[in-house]
This record gives sequence, structure tokens and C-alpha cells, in this order.
Amino acid sequence: MIPLRALPSVNAVLNATAAVLLVTGYILIRSRRKDAHRKVMLAAFATSCAFLVCYLIYHFQVGSVRFARTGTVRTVYLSILATHTLLAAVVPPLAIVTLSRGLAARFDKHRRIARWTLPIWLYVSVTGVVVYVMLYHL
Repeated sequence: MIPLRALPSVNAVLNATAAVLLVTGYILIRSRRKDAHRKVMLAAFATSCAFLVCYLIYHFQVGSVRFARTGTVRTVYLSILATHTLLAAVVPPLAIVTLSRGLAARFDKHRRIARWTLPIWLYVSVTGVVVYVMLYHL
């Protein structure tokens, strides 16, 4: 069992892993390695699902965690957090639709939505790590 206090670090690792998998999946599809792309994107989805479970468990137990710093760094943190949170709300439906279209071999529709899903999902994964570093290590 993972201790509750370790979950923010676990979440950061899961977000970073998802980001690496997303970039890897993009490189694979650009190289026309469809089977490898599918496997990596399923791994990215599973990693993001694991993140969501850990995130919800942590915040149901702890509540929100306040950013203690003030001044410019607080403004930067809150700006990143706001965009991260807003876009994080759209990632699950985008990812589910994109994944389902790919798995159903509806590649024209998959490509159309993936052009939006990838950058948003990648931004959310990377800024998740940034938020963690700023909140717990500044």
C-alpha cells in the first residue's frame, strides 16, 4: 500500500510517464508503426487513468493544498494551475473518443480529433509535473 503522503510524487511520476508515452506514440505513428503506436497510446491512457485514481484518492483524503508562496511566483503558479485544471477537464472525453475511434479503425475521424487531443493531453501531463514541483518543492 502506498502511503498517502507519497501520492503527490506518484502522481508526478504518472504524469511524466504519460507525457513520455504520448511523445513516443506520436513518433511511432509518424514512423508508420501503427501496432507499436496503438500499444503505447493504450499505455498512456492506462497511465493517465492510474493518475486519476491516485489523484482522487489523495484529494478526497487531504482536500486542496494551498500554494504558500507569494508575489510573482504565486501568479505564475496560479496561471499554470488554471490552464492545467481547465484543460484537464477535457482530456478524459477527448482521450476516450480518440482512443475509441482508433480502436474501431475509423482512422480519418481518429486523426481529426487526435490533432487536438495530443497537444492538450501532453500540456496537461507536463503542467501536472510543473504544478507538483512548484507546490511541493519551491
